[in-house]
Amino acid sequence: MILLDTAELPEDERVEAFRAALLSSSVPSRVTMEESGEQVFARMERWHFGELMLFTSSSSGWTVTRSPRYLRLEGPPMVSLSLQVHGTGRFGQSDRQDLVEPGELMLNDLTIPYEFAWSGSGGARALQVPYDLLAVPPHIVRRGAERLRASPLYGMVRAHITRLHAEADTLAGDPGAAALGTATVELVRALLTSAAGVDVHARPALAESLLQRVLAYARTHLTDPDLTAARVAHAHNISVRALYRLCAQAGLSLEQWIIEQRLEGARATLVSPVGRTRTIASVARAWGFTDPSHFTRRFKAAYGVTPRRWRTSASGPEA
Repeated sequence: MILLDTAELPEDERVEAFRAALLSSSVPSRVTMEESGEQVFARMERWHFGELMLFTSSSSGWTVTRSPRYLRLEGPPMVSLSLQVHGTGRFGQSDRQDLVEPGELMLNDLTIPYEFAWSGSGGARALQVPYDLLAVPPHIVRRGAERLRASPLYGMVRAHITRLHAEADTLAGDPGAAALGTATVELVRALLTSAAGVDVHARPALAESLLQRVLAYARTHLTDPDLTAARVAHAHNISVRALYRLCAQAGLSLEQWIIEQRLEGARATLVSPVGRTRTIASVARAWGFTDPSHFTRRFKAAYGVTPRRWRTSASGPEA
């Protein structure tokens, strides 16, 4: 879907519109344009595949800088894997200074300072991947980012981004969009661990991040009534016994954690503008509780009030 097309805007509004559109799809940063007035042009598009986002930009020259000062501002922890389409990008992060030519991939860890720019005109397609879904430790992400071209998966990932963009409108509206997003995240993870060095880094990284991946998967499927330990274990190619052992080592009860996350989601929904128009039983079902009485008992045990009392008290004295 189109996020911004400056051709539809007055010249004096284009720069600010560009900044707002870019920052809505990224993290707090300083954005400066190379040109002004009628010389500024940009077209941005954005699609969601579950929690994965595909963001594209074709524009006149600009620079985005995320300095330590901007790190103090709230922003979602994520990485951006981009394919430069035209123009030459200039990327700097940590001790690296790279030129990104058309047809090349670039991995940007958005949790640390960086600078990226192009002059004249340029274009790129970027996958924005939340860190908790990627479930790869930062040191593996950053090592892999430096050696992307060393991976035999490089061309496959580049082709996947190209194909995803070519059919983005159709794919984003398909019932399988979220599953496609999950598969794409897996592909990005494979590229990074491969580039970082499979024998030395990838297997320890996957083992280290297994609990994170388990919880990320469970968080994504919290509203599914059939979210069970068996299903979670199957999704990660481990036995239920191994799953329980993994959680126990972290001092975690998976079932209890799922219930707590569902209760938090339901509690927020009950007092949201849309949630207030729904019955309590409907909200409970939406968060995976098939038995309203069980939901009420769990809710009161967790928060000391019934769902109905919580909704009433949160409405203020006039309710």
